[in-house]
This record gives sequence, C-alpha cells and structure tokens, in this order.
Amino acid sequence: MTAAEQPIDERRARQIEEEFEAERPARQLAPALSKVLALGLVLFAIYHYVTAGTGIPVDYWHMGIHLSGVLVALFVLYPRAAGGRPPRLAIAGVPLSDWALGLVGAASALWIGFSWEGFDFTVLGHRVRLAEQAMRQGDPATIDIVLGTALIAIVLEATRRVIGWVLPIIVMVFVGFALFGPYMPFNILKHPGVHWGQFVNNVYFPAEGIFGIPLWVVSTVVFHFVLFGAVAQKMGLGRLFVDLSTVVAGRFVGGPAKVSVVSSALFGTISGSAVANVVSTGSLTIPNMKRLGYPGHFAGGVEAAASAGGQVTPPIMGAAAFIMAEYLALPYSTIALAATVPALMHYLGVLVIVHFEAKRLGLSGERAEDIPRLGDVLRRGWPSAIPLGVLLYVLFSGYTAYMAAFWGITACIVIGLVNPMHRMTPRQLFDAFLEGGRSALAVGAICAAVGIVIAVITLTGLAFRMGFMVTSAAQDIARGLHAVLAFVPGDIFTLKELTRFLSMLFIGIACLLMGAGVPTTALYIMLVTVAQPAFTNLGIPPLATHLFVLYYGIISEVTPPVCTSAYAAAAIANSNPWKTGFAAFRLSNAKIMVPFVFCYSPAMLIVLPGTTWADFLQTTLTCAAGVFVLGMAFTGYVNRPIAMALRLLLGFAGLMLVVPGTYTDLLAVAIVVPILGWLLLSGRKGTAARAG
Repeated sequence: MTAAEQPIDERRARQIEEEFEAERPARQLAPALSKVLALGLVLFAIYHYVTAGTGIPVDYWHMGIHLSGVLVALFVLYPRAAGGRPPRLAIAGVPLSDWALGLVGAASALWIGFSWEGFDFTVLGHRVRLAEQAMRQGDPATIDIVLGTALIAIVLEATRRVIGWVLPIIVMVFVGFALFGPYMPFNILKHPGVHWGQFVNNVYFPAEGIFGIPLWVVSTVVFHFVLFGAVAQKMGLGRLFVDLSTVVAGRFVGGPAKVSVVSSALFGTISGSAVANVVSTGSLTIPNMKRLGYPGHFAGGVEAAASAGGQVTPPIMGAAAFIMAEYLALPYSTIALAATVPALMHYLGVLVIVHFEAKRLGLSGERAEDIPRLGDVLRRGWPSAIPLGVLLYVLFSGYTAYMAAFWGITACIVIGLVNPMHRMTPRQLFDAFLEGGRSALAVGAICAAVGIVIAVITLTGLAFRMGFMVTSAAQDIARGLHAVLAFVPGDIFTLKELTRFLSMLFIGIACLLMGAGVPTTALYIMLVTVAQPAFTNLGIPPLATHLFVLYYGIISEVTPPVCTSAYAAAAIANSNPWKTGFAAFRLSNAKIMVPFVFCYSPAMLIVLPGTTWADFLQTTLTCAAGVFVLGMAFTGYVNRPIAMALRLLLGFAGLMLVVPGTYTDLLAVAIVVPILGWLLLSGRKGTAARAG
C-alpha cells in the first residue's frame, strides 16, 4: 500500500480542515494567551449550553453577550493581514489596536442591554440622563449613533479578517445604496435615501439589522447544534457511522466509494459543514477508494459531492436552515421533514454514478475480511447513537430546537463519560467545547454583517425592486423563446412555465457566482430576499423558494473555480484540485436538478397543504428514475459501454423524467425502454458468445 493510499492521521486531517475552511489563517498565539483564550471559548460554549436548558436571556442581552464574545475572540485570533512585522505595541503578541477593536466592539454590542431601561443619575454635580430604548427608537441619542457606527465598522472588519473582502464589499455596496438612493443610475433603483442617524437606528437597534434574525438564530440554535456535533464526534458517533456504512455498502461493486457516500450522508446528519464532513470521513474513505482503483480526482470528487449534502441532510442541517425556519415561522422539524426527500435524491445521484463508474472500471467491493461484522459494530457502538435519538425525540416532540440540542449534548456528555466501549475523557470533552466555541466565531460575524444587508433591504424595499427586475427580464426572454417553441406539444413550454424556469435559472446562476466568495449562510440570506417576491409572483410556495436558494448556495461548494470542499478532498487524495472539483460537480447533478423539481411540483416537500400521496409518489418516483437514467448517461456505461448518440438520448429522457408531468414521463419511457432493452439483450448475446 502506497503512502497516498494510507488513511491520514488526525493531525494532518485537522491541518487540511483549517486550510480549506472558509476562515482565513489565525495568528500563532503565545502559549499563555492561547490557554486563556481556550478557556474563554469553553466558558463561552458552556454559557450557551446552560442557557439552552435553563432559559435563554432576553434577546438584546443574549445577542449582545454572544456578539461581544465573538468580536473579542476574533480580534485576538485573526491578524489584520497575513505575515507582516511583529507589532511594536502589543499585549501577549496581539497589537493594542486589535485589543481596542475587540473591546470597543464588545462594549458597543453590550450597550443595548445596559441602556435598554435608560438611566438618570448625577456624577460630580452633572446629571446624566438617557431615555429608555423604546423612546429612542427612531430618534437615537448621540451615544447610540457613535457606538452604532463603531459596531458597524468593527463587524465589517471582523468579517474581513475571518473570510476576506468579498462579503464586506457587498455590505458596503448596500450601505451606499441606502445612503445615496437619489443618485442610483436606474429609475427602479432610485429612492429618497436615508441620513446616517436613521441608518444607524435601523442597523443598530434590535429587531432588524445586526441584532436581527440571523444573529438571533446563530446565538440560540446554530451554536448549540454545532456544539452537539463536536461532542458527538468525540464520543464515537462518527466512527459508528463509518463502520455501519462499511457493513451496508462495502461488499458491493465499488464498495469504498459507496461507503464514502453512505458515511457522508450519515455524518451529514450531525454536521452542517461540508469541509468538516470531507475531512472526517474522507480521511478513511478516499485512501480506500484509491487502493481499490478509483482515480484520485474521482475519489476526491465522490467524497466532496457526498459531503456537500450535509448542509441539506436532516436532522442537523447547516446554519441557513435554522434561519429559514425563523423567516418562515415554521417549526424546524417541518423544515427537516421537507428537506428529507431532496437530500435522498442528491445521495441517490452520487451513488448511481459511483456504481456505474465502478462497473466501467471493473472494480470490486471490499474484501470480506476487511468488512466488520454488524453484530460487533452494534455491540461496540450502539451507545453512541443514543444522543442522536434523544435529540430527534425532543425535536419532533414540539420543543424548541435549542432544547433538543441541550438534551442531545447532555446525553453525549453522560454516555461519553460512562460508556466503557468508547469512553470520552475530560480532555476530549474540553476539546469538544473548545471546537464548538471556535466554530461559532466566523458564522457569528458573518450573520451580524449580513444583518446590515437585511436592514437596507427592509428600509429601501430593494427586495421587491430586484424581484421585479428578475421576473421582467425572464418574461422578456420567455416571450421570444415561446414564439420559437410554440409548436412543441404539452405544457412545459408555455409562457408561464418558461418565465418560471428562467427566473429560477437567473437566481441559480446568481447563487453560483456569488458563492465563489460568500459563505452559504450569507448567500442564502441575501438572495432569498430577492427570490421570495420574484418566485411568489410565479406561484412558487415560500418553502420551495427558500430551499431552492439554499440548495444552489450549497452547490457552490463543488463548483469551480472556488469549491472548498472539493479542494479539501483533493488535498487528501493528492489529486488535481480542478479535476476533483469538476468530478464533484458532475456527481452533484441531482442536487442541481432537484430544486427545479420541487419548485414545479412542491409535493416532493411532503409538508405543504394540499399535497396528495398520488402527487408525492409520482413526483418522487419519476424524479428518482430520472436521476438513475442520468447516471447511466453521465458514465456512459450500463452493462457495456454506451455509444454517444444513445447517451444523449438517455440524458434527454432522464431530464424528461425529472421534469414533473405525465406527458414528459411517457415521452421518457418511450425512449428509455427500447434503449435499455437493446443494451441488456446485446449484453447477454455478448456474454454468451464469449462463453461459447
């Protein structure tokens, strides 16, 4: 076995994860400060864990505490720029300017809580008086404007340090739009504009802006589920997933690749991070795939495509899914249930291509002696699954998501510390809380920054303006296409359907383009505000709209030129990053198509009113069949190589099956049945001839 086929160790896996996560490199801290910061992050995580079970403080205090902790930690951890000379004025190696930014940011975040009730006292004969916050709403005091301005600037700088310039520039463009409305170049974008005091009022005071829904959800739900995933990993749940996947899929054709897909799907139930998923499961599965005979770029692409599904795999999806539940005023359990079938379609698409690619390459499954026995796996690992069961039970019993996370974490701690088959040490528990605390920093800054964008959109009505622009452009193009395609029978090329398709296409392209530099959560929040009014006018339900934008934001994880999960997989596979990225994109074909399916036929989402079992089954089964046929077309192999003309016909038939509708289904069947019949018959004749 070559070095490239050996499973990578934990230290190397951690290096790859840190290199390819969205965050920029952190500074090397002095040992003493590193220990103090680690303790602070653990206490930060403990605060969130305890308050989830005992009662979360009122929103303005809780978000203030969360954001203040995030800002102080970020300015300690992340330097102004990579490299550079050592600072002249520093404390423990951190420049005084960074300490000042962190502390001023914390004070600005906590000011809302301190001044909420107002105050009236005398100091050295001078009366200090400030009205309560409700009386200052719409007419902020000077100190509110000063601290609000400081917090806006500090949040943008913190975001720049942790993920780079793209998102802060986008936010500043929105700020400019709010302030300079009368000078916008197009009439549809012009508005009276707002003065700085009013702008700060909308961005700084709670209910919207920095202290809006994104930061509230991150501080009350996302943090807790990230922490659950970190603790669950330490107590052995990830290892159980890999072992079960090996038992289930290891013996079949192309076994290690199917193990990669199944284990990534299972790991995705407790992790919303694609890169963390790649590193956790890929460190074992990618070397195994290469050992079996898969090319390195394909092995990395399989792991990246499968891992990118983690953000849409219930029950623990990415941060955007929790924000979605808050926006739509739906229980998170409803969002998770709606996302189940689309997630299964994504994994089916990856599995089909993996299967036929393995047949094309003549690859077998794992050796029997390398596959663990199911009884041994269950006896050793069943306690590790209890916390996930506890979390699901509480979540689907109607309790809040953070209460479900609290009991899930509690179960992890109790079982992890007493389980004799995989005992978690106090040090591992400390590391899990440290990892959970640190993982929440970037998303906290990002959601605070995106809150500024939401405030601008609310203040100026930009969402409806942009939505109108999208649908108008789509309708203009649709009219031309409709004139050309009017002769086609059926109802898939009507003016309404063409407009709907083009509108979704434009939003999808915007997601892919912006996803090259904007994290999924921020991308979802910004684009769904544009997509919602546009899609509503086209009769698409809000839940389908939100899931559409979420899916296309996640597809950017495997879309070159910027596809971080694919690049992380390439680092493990020692393969070409571009080839790995394109392989992952090809393997994600189902994730690309399924959002169109549930927008055309929302019955796939199960939970929407008016859904019938007949509609659900027709949509889901024909979509699955279409994904299967497309897998044949993409690989060019069934039981023998397929000629290009037949591959094109199968590809067209697969798309027709994916498109909801009886007419398209019958058309696809008329194409697929003769082709598959001929392939199977000719394959048998070939086998008989070789045998003779």
